[in-house]
Amino acid sequence: FKQRHHNRRSYYLNVYLKSEEWKRKRHLVLKRDNWRCVRCGALATQVHHLKYAKKNIGKEPIDWLVSVCKSCHYSFHR
Repeated sequence: FKQRHHNRRSYYLNVYLKSEEWKRKRHLVLKRDNWRCVRCGALATQVHHLKYAKKNIGKEPIDWLVSVCKSCHYSFHR
């Protein structure tokens, strides 16, 4: 399982987050949230996953994604 998890994470970080599909989805989320962090209201520059699609990476609905500023995104992952 650990190897599979590592491969998924590697795919997610190195392939999916660099894809055109992700860039389009990210833009839709930022636009939907008016380029504002859903946590503090600052200018949002990043998109945070509330949940991940278990089997189909990249097939998550956009309601699983929220716009965040860099510092709030960091604190979500701490």
